[in-house]
Amino acid sequence: MKIKFFYTLLFITIITSYSFAQSKSVTLSGIVKDKADHTVLPYVNVVLKTEKDNAFVSGTVTDEEGRFSLSKIKSGNYFIEVSYIGYTTKKEIVFVGNLSDYLDLKTIEIATASTTLNEVVITTKTNEISEKMDKKTFSIKDNISQSGGSILQAIQNLPSVTTQDGKVQLRGNDKVTVLIDGKQTALTGFGNATGLDNIPASAIERIEIINNPSAKYDANGNAGIINIIYKKNKKNGFNGKIGLTTGLGSLWVRKENLPTITPQYTFTPKINPSISLNYRKDKVNVFFQGDYLYTETLNKNEFVTRNYANGDIINSQLKRNRNTHFTTLKSGIDYAINDQNSLTVSGMFGSEKIIDRGDQPFFNSDYSQRLRLWQFLEDELKTTVMATASYQHKFKEPGRLINAGFNYTFHREDEKYFYDNYLPSTTSTDAFKLISDEQVYDFNLDYIAPFKYGKLETGIKLRNRNIPTNMQFIPGENSVLDSNAGGWATYKELIPAVYGNYVFENKKWEAELGLRIEYVKIQYDVNPDHVVYKSDGYNYTQPFPNLRLAYKINNNDKISVFYNRRVDRPNEVDIRIFPKYDDAEIIKVGNPALRPQFTNSVELGYKTTWEKGSLYNAVYHHFAAGTITRISSTVAPSKLIYATFQNVDKSYNTGLETILSQEFSKLYSLNINLNAYRNQIDAFTVENKYPTAHTFSAEQQEIISGNLKVNNSFRFANNLDAQLTAIYLAPDIIAQGKIKARFSLDLGLKKTIQKGKGELFLNATDLLNTMIIKKEINGQGFNYISNDFYETQVIRLGYSYKF
Repeated sequence: MKIKFFYTLLFITIITSYSFAQSKSVTLSGIVKDKADHTVLPYVNVVLKTEKDNAFVSGTVTDEEGRFSLSKIKSGNYFIEVSYIGYTTKKEIVFVGNLSDYLDLKTIEIATASTTLNEVVITTKTNEISEKMDKKTFSIKDNISQSGGSILQAIQNLPSVTTQDGKVQLRGNDKVTVLIDGKQTALTGFGNATGLDNIPASAIERIEIINNPSAKYDANGNAGIINIIYKKNKKNGFNGKIGLTTGLGSLWVRKENLPTITPQYTFTPKINPSISLNYRKDKVNVFFQGDYLYTETLNKNEFVTRNYANGDIINSQLKRNRNTHFTTLKSGIDYAINDQNSLTVSGMFGSEKIIDRGDQPFFNSDYSQRLRLWQFLEDELKTTVMATASYQHKFKEPGRLINAGFNYTFHREDEKYFYDNYLPSTTSTDAFKLISDEQVYDFNLDYIAPFKYGKLETGIKLRNRNIPTNMQFIPGENSVLDSNAGGWATYKELIPAVYGNYVFENKKWEAELGLRIEYVKIQYDVNPDHVVYKSDGYNYTQPFPNLRLAYKINNNDKISVFYNRRVDRPNEVDIRIFPKYDDAEIIKVGNPALRPQFTNSVELGYKTTWEKGSLYNAVYHHFAAGTITRISSTVAPSKLIYATFQNVDKSYNTGLETILSQEFSKLYSLNINLNAYRNQIDAFTVENKYPTAHTFSAEQQEIISGNLKVNNSFRFANNLDAQLTAIYLAPDIIAQGKIKARFSLDLGLKKTIQKGKGELFLNATDLLNTMIIKKEINGQGFNYISNDFYETQVIRLGYSYKF
């Protein structure tokens, strides 16, 4: 009995072991390099075949880092075949056993073929809508009609994006977070977007628009994220690119000045030299990029008519002639310590020098009497220094890695204003000086682990931000400045956060579920001598979930549903206590009592593709509580208008977006973006405390608005490309009023020369000079109408050469 039991047990064990061996699958991975210089090779064909009968088993191509992975391989004897254009095909025998779930084939080196091939340049258009439908990606080189301008100008004709008063909007919402290479920086602001009009687009590789960010991103920016990716060359050896762009704007006066002021800028020059250098050898890659932008601009030319309840009418013009010098330098080193570990250290320097010479005359209703003339000189210098270190560890298992990063930012704002205030009987000279030193420390640690049907992303982030400011008013005789509103103030921000994001995918379904938890502590300390405001602050711990669920109808059609919760914290400038006299009689001031705006968003998206085109549709809805907006009010008997940030309770944004792309022939392709939405701001009553406490009430506002963008791309013979872009922006609501419809037409030409190494372009923005900002604002006891004829029409000519 014992012997029979023993043989029976042995037989069961063998059968069971054999069964498990048959069902086991293994993942093969490795990296492909050039045999001569050991550089990694992307997009190499890797095929696995059976050793016995040469039958195909699996295949893939290497990624940008030369790595490949073949999954679900059964045990057996195989050979792997590696092939690439210009290289000799290589075969290696591979045995797949049963003891390991993963097999690392290490490095496979392939040698160049003896046949010499001419350089082959493959040009493909970026797949604009991501497979997850959460992101749109646009290459700057494809944006011919806006080449040579700033980032703000370059993004104006991209789907979903509009600009208003220098602010970026996504789908009609200005609560946008702007990242540079995936990080928030002082160059573009740690809250809403700033400074984009002075960063040259020549420094940028591509722009990503993320409407539904996952939990791995910071929770701010309910409208979405714009991620700006700087250029970075990865070719072996020494290479680079140089470029020069020049241009002219304000080609004629669109509306004549009011009497007695200095002329408007016309024929404003632009010049933008740029250089990008890169040296890669073995384990080291060194890069440098420099851009300089000098521009003269008619930055503002706004004509305003104010009507008061007592019948008084005041006509004014605010004109700014601006000179800007903007320099950005970025340099760093990538060091591949070994196949598993790499380190990148980089630094960035930015300097923005602005000189504004402005006039603001005020006249009575029939322009027969000048009531006041406000002339000013603004001298502003913004300096930014960033230092970044990032470390990556790759585990032996493909796709499993750890990223650690540290980022330090210093940003100084040194601003001086000098005013001459001419009244009918007196004249005074006033001035003020503002110094603000911002320091930000960011640390992040992220972990990514792949699974059989997806991956897990998790990590932590810590931010410590400190902004001491000091405003000193220097009043002259009969000054109108509120010198008691100056002094010092300090903004302090501490934000630790933890997140987790899980992605699942099979043949028919995709799911992404994430949660970010942030603790936020804000403290704003105000000098005790301020006439109105006192120190204030807040803190909260809040969850920010996100969800994406997608169903693949077939290989060409997919439907997705999104949900996320996000927050918009007040920017430091939104709560800054100092009155700002950019406009002498419409004065902006911050509010330390501001609180965050929380938003819930849902979206339903559908994407279909065909051989030479695609169609993307999305229906979305945003619900915001504690909406942040500026409120304009007066304090009798003064006719000055004070614009103060306030939380005005609830607002809604519901819309439909459509993006149609179609290549009709090798000559012509078309991209149409339609965005229609309904904006609503509920009725509210708020108390403005500056200059003295007073309440303001407004009825519910709502409007159906949207925009239409049509990009026509042409490809002619002899490497000549052209682009014609038409943009229409429908009327929309703003706080206490409306902004009227706007229209522009942009045209660009680009020609590749010097065997593909050189490039010439010529373009014109706002070709018909039709982009005029027209607003109507209604307050209690007043209303005003404004038309801003600022510089929008610019002609540019540029050349670049890569080596």
